[in-house]
This record gives sequence, C-alpha cells and structure tokens, in this order.
Amino acid sequence: MSVQNTVGTRSRAAHLGPEKRRPQVLDAALALAAEQGLRHVSMEAVAARLQVTKPVVYSCFASREELLTALLEREEQRLLAGVMSALPPQLDLTNPRQMVIAGFQALLTVAAEHMASWQLVFASAPDPGVADRYGQARRFVARRVAELMAPGLAVWGVEEIDRKLPVLVELFMSIGDGSVRALMQGAAQWTPAELGEFVGELTYSALSKA
Repeated sequence: MSVQNTVGTRSRAAHLGPEKRRPQVLDAALALAAEQGLRHVSMEAVAARLQVTKPVVYSCFASREELLTALLEREEQRLLAGVMSALPPQLDLTNPRQMVIAGFQALLTVAAEHMASWQLVFASAPDPGVADRYGQARRFVARRVAELMAPGLAVWGVEEIDRKLPVLVELFMSIGDGSVRALMQGAAQWTPAELGEFVGELTYSALSKA
C-alpha cells in the first residue's frame, strides 16, 4: 500500500465518527488482549491495528483506562448472555439427557462465536480485572445451574441433595469451562455440536448416578 493510500484510509476512518468507530476500536483491543494480554493494549497499539491515527482512537475513548473498562464490560456481558442463553428456561424432566447435551452444544456454539472473549478469560496469566469479572459472572451462572439441577436430582432419587448439590454444580461448571478450553485447543478436530454431544453424554451419565 502506498503512503498516499494509507493516508487516505486514515482520513476516511476519522470521518466515520466516534459512535460508529467505537465497536471497531473495542474489537481491535480485544484481538490484542486475546493474543498478547491486556498489558499490551495501548492507544497506540489499537491505532496501529486499525491503521488509523491515535487521535481517532482518543475520539472514541478519552484514555486507556476508559477503553479497557468498556472492553471488559462488553465482553462480560457477551459471555454472560451467551452462557445464560445456553441454559434452558426450565428443567425438561421428560428428556434430561437431551437437555444436558443441547445445553453443552449451545454453550460451545456461543464459545465458537466469541473465541477471542474466552481467550481473554483463559489467558495463561489472566488480568486481575478479567478474573474478578469472570468470577462474579461464574457465580451468577452457578446459582442458576443449582436452581435447575435440584429438581432433577430429586426426580432421580438422589439422597442428601443439600449436601451434594454444591459439589455437583461446581463439577458441572468446571466441565463447562473444560469443554470450552478443549474446543479452543482442538477447534480443527471438533465442531461445537460434536463436542457438546460427547461432553453432554458424559455429564448426564455422571449426574444421573449421583
């Protein structure tokens, strides 16, 4: 690309306006964070990623702190909405096996659509801000899982439900985390539907024997 074309591209980018540019700035920041970690996300790095000047980025967010806050809030909402959408509105006791399988398939489909968001969460050295937000969202989801799981355990005749439920919920949540990690590492070998069925079958078998 010539210098003239590059300058033209940057000029046109500035004319998009902050409102239309903000999602692109956040997407660039997410890509950098997923690849290199949040500490490498700077206004200059985001501008370079988008091939625009730094003033374009500053017109969208007044500071790096403002940019990172907006990024974490957006990704938290994305992941939480995706995970909650994967949970059924109520327990289907007529076919709990298929319900569990469908739930994992839905979760992994969402994960595949927002892989960079999950890479940010599962980074080898996650940012404390990311870990804190993920921890809060995880506890929220765990409470919903417990609400759904308890009636099923009663139908299956599980004894000491109050004692066993927290353990089973944590195992279920850990399996969900693990299945997302497995998809990230073996995306070329598994589709969300295939991995969801495999994990769902194993999970249902374990829960039904609790």
